[in-house]
Order: sequence, then structure tokens, then C-alpha cells
Amino acid sequence: MASRYVVAGNWKLHGSLVENQARLAALLACDLTSNVDVIVLPPFTYLAQMQQQLDGVSLEYGAQDVSRYPGGAYTGDVSAQMLADLGCRYALVGHSERRQYYGESDDDVAAKFIQLTEQGIVPIVCVGETLAEREAGQSWAVIERQLGALGTALATQPAFMLAYEPVWAIGTGQNASPEQAQAIHGQIRAWLKNNTRQAEAIPLLYGGSVKPDNAEALFKQPDVDGGLIGGASLDVDAFVKIIKAAEHTC
Repeated sequence: MASRYVVAGNWKLHGSLVENQARLAALLACDLTSNVDVIVLPPFTYLAQMQQQLDGVSLEYGAQDVSRYPGGAYTGDVSAQMLADLGCRYALVGHSERRQYYGESDDDVAAKFIQLTEQGIVPIVCVGETLAEREAGQSWAVIERQLGALGTALATQPAFMLAYEPVWAIGTGQNASPEQAQAIHGQIRAWLKNNTRQAEAIPLLYGGSVKPDNAEALFKQPDVDGGLIGGASLDVDAFVKIIKAAEHTC
């Protein structure tokens, strides 16, 4: 288990300047001083607002994606250097929605990982299997392939996180139990031990519809070091309850 819990809120395609200001103010009004690292991940357009509003406070922020290229004629892309200019310390790569809707490959994810680490930004790498892959008994084979595609980058990079997203349990009506989450997290931890030098220090986040009523049971699992939170991160009360659940299990 990593030394600190992490709770990261992925705002996805939501927000406005006014909404964000109110949400951040409400979060900052809560007692977040603990051994839980809290990160918010807004759309690109609001990163400057995060830089301004979160300067000097314990609440961290990051990006939802990054270009695989350092610069050039890539219209619409945002580079890791640009994220660094905006004070980002974290960025998601390989989120299931990016893989599914935009056709991002394992090679794309690896290239983005390298871009981030070269700028000193901590990648939060998402891995996970679809319902069809799970039903075919391919869960671990898929995740092992996704991890393996990162190659030596994982072995040489001390600062990164992994987020397990069971795509089959997101919006399908099926739920992953804490035991099912732990089973995959345990396999990921074992893989890290065999392929990196810092396996115990890498936070393993669970990203399968974490909510206030299941967060504590998930976080009590030995290899679940926090959560990547989607919809619940937009509700300050729900998000704070999830953070408190992490505090209770530290």
C-alpha cells in the first residue's frame, strides 16, 4: 500500500467559470488537511482558473489528457509543456473514454506518459477491461498488455499512479465488489513488483463508480490506495464524503 491515499476528481466535460469558483470555494471551506492527497481534474479551458484560485492551498489540480507530441502542427492538442506552464502537477492518460471514443492506442498512452514525465508532471495512467473482455476471461490479459505497453518508462519513472477502471462496471448496471477491485489491484501490485523498483510506493486508484456509500469498503482493501472519481466529484458533499472515507481508512 502507498503511504498516502489519493482522491482525484475527474470533472470530465463539465463546468463553467462560475460553477468552478463555487465548487472550489466549497471544497476549500472543508477541512482537507489530512494524509489524503486531493486532486481536481477540470477541462483544459479552466486550468488557468485552477492556477489562480488554488495557489498556495493544499488542493491540487491537473489535466484530463495531454498531447503525445511536444509541439508542432497538431491543431487542438495541448502539450505537456503548456500544462507545466499552468502549474499542473498531474494529468490523466489512457482514460477509458479516450481509448473508447477517440481510438487511443496503448502506443498513444505510452507516448503521452513520456511527455508528462519529461515535464515533471505525474501521470495517472488508466487501465481496465470492457464487459466483452471480462466475459471472455481476458481481464488480466488486457490490463497486462496495457501496462506492458509502457515498457521501461514504468521501471525508470518513480512518480506515477495507476487507476483501474473496470469499464464493465461503469454505466452497465453491474457493480464491482470491493473484493473484485482488490483482486485486480493485487495483480497490478504483483506486476509492479516484478517490473519496477518502487511497487509499494505507487498509488493504485480505483475508478469504477466510487460513491459515498461504497468508498470506505473499497479503500479498506489492501491494494486500493484511493479513487478516481467521476460524477460524484461534481457534488461537493458527495466528494467530501469520499475524501473522509479515505481519511478513516488511513
